[in-house]
Amino acid sequence: MEGILTLSRSGISPGESPEKTMDSTYFKRFRMDADLSAPRPTRPLPRGYRLVAWNEALLDTHARTKYRSFHGEIDAVVFPCLGELEGCRRLMREIRGKPGFLPNATWLVVRNDAAGELEWCGTIQGVVDRLGVGSIQNVGIVPTQRGLGLGTCLIEQALAAFKAFGLRRASLEVTADNSRAVRLYQRLGFRRAKTVYKIVDGPGRGVAVGTVPAETFAACGADGERLVAETACL
Repeated sequence: MEGILTLSRSGISPGESPEKTMDSTYFKRFRMDADLSAPRPTRPLPRGYRLVAWNEALLDTHARTKYRSFHGEIDAVVFPCLGELEGCRRLMREIRGKPGFLPNATWLVVRNDAAGELEWCGTIQGVVDRLGVGSIQNVGIVPTQRGLGLGTCLIEQALAAFKAFGLRRASLEVTADNSRAVRLYQRLGFRRAKTVYKIVDGPGRGVAVGTVPAETFAACGADGERLVAETACL
């Protein structure tokens, strides 16, 4: 796992191996951007599924769907709030409270199960950041509904909303080891713009130790804090 490194938060002394200091874990993440000027097809959902637009009454539904999507996944290690229902509720309130929150870029996917009950399958939220870029916050599909193209449909809906709002560019962040998500974003026109590192306190929580290029450490101060940049609970 080259996207994970465990090391001391205080930095690495000259000549010291990173594996010898294990106080914090850094996860490699990609900032990815997409140009919204090109025409984009909108693909239909599979039969039996439908999109549900943002409604204030659905905030907790987004939070519960987010929790079901991320609980037990690597992003719940990188961002512990995603591994707890209350953390997902808090996160949804924070996203909703952002000045640039864009309701038209915030969607759920739902279907009726065999008993006719609603089954919430996926969630996405969109925000316009301070630079006028459409920022995708979380794309979450519950495990039993993956591989059906639901994530693609949600992202396309958010990108269409950003473009209709007059934005020219969209962005997101993804954990480097989430190769399935990286490939999906690339297929949808996202390209890597920057590599950043997210710190997780503690001895790695059982994840494997990887490597970070030497030039990354050369760019850091003595406390290593420059390894942490532009992180969000995405």
